[in-house]
Amino acid sequence: MEFKGILILLIVSGTLSIVILGASYLLGNKQPDIEKVSVYECGFDPFDNPGNPFSVRFFLIGILFLIFDLEISFLFPWAVTYMGLPLFGYWVVMLFLFILTLGLIYEWIEGGLEWEN
Repeated sequence: MEFKGILILLIVSGTLSIVILGASYLLGNKQPDIEKVSVYECGFDPFDNPGNPFSVRFFLIGILFLIFDLEISFLFPWAVTYMGLPLFGYWVVMLFLFILTLGLIYEWIEGGLEWEN
């Protein structure tokens, strides 16, 4: 068995994690006090009601950033091996960039990049 060491490591770490979580659950204090249930905001009392809705636009912009940031992780290996690739590799990356550009234009037209609506 080639990966016996990794299997043993996974079993030991999984068992240890379950034991620690179980001990924390069984031995932990279950009586919440005012400090544990209060909202913490950088050491200050909360400025506003914590039940207020959060802007979904923030998450949408964040997801768009992740998508266009991850494409760099696909382009970097291509750029490193560009000279050794056949012409087909060039056109595959151009198709990838074209699809990304179409997605960006679509988001722009639909107003997905506008913060305030």
